[in-house]
Amino acid sequence: MRAYPIALLISAAAVLTACSSGEQKAAAPPPATKAPSSQPSSSAPAGKASDTCALLPSDDVSKAIKIPGITSKAGPAHDNPSNGGKATSCEYLVEGKTAGALAVTRYEGRKAKAADMIAAIKKAKPGAVDVPGFPDGAVFYTDEQKTATLAAAKLSNGVPVLVNYTGPVKMTKEMMTPLVHTAVAKA
Repeated sequence: MRAYPIALLISAAAVLTACSSGEQKAAAPPPATKAPSSQPSSSAPAGKASDTCALLPSDDVSKAIKIPGITSKAGPAHDNPSNGGKATSCEYLVEGKTAGALAVTRYEGRKAKAADMIAAIKKAKPGAVDVPGFPDGAVFYTDEQKTATLAAAKLSNGVPVLVNYTGPVKMTKEMMTPLVHTAVAKA
């Protein structure tokens, strides 16, 4: 079930491409990264996949889906030169099978409003509904791949950031809301 993180990254990239202006330049390629430190800072933006896992503890996912023993591992990273998005992800596993994924996409060098990012998702995803309780906006939707996604946007130190949690379609927005709140607070 590796489709969750990949679909999530593609979805985030497609949504932000839809709302980008023609004058946007692609972000510079990221500098070469070294092995992640053993103690990522929770106040630093998620720049590496290992940092993304630090934004949402696997115990929180276990509580949300009521399944003990959830583990996490760094998921794929994806840079999108067309919109400047740099996404990192974390996969949450139950007995080796993907139970969900968190993705954080940062748009360094872009000027975008959180409300515009949310509006673009709502336009791209029929049936997407607003989720209250997020200061900069959030939406929940299900899609044809039988996945559910809750996406929240924010500006972090002036950088537009999109935080998505994607899981099986049986996950409700009520289950996902505390997960995304936790991740957004640290992103």
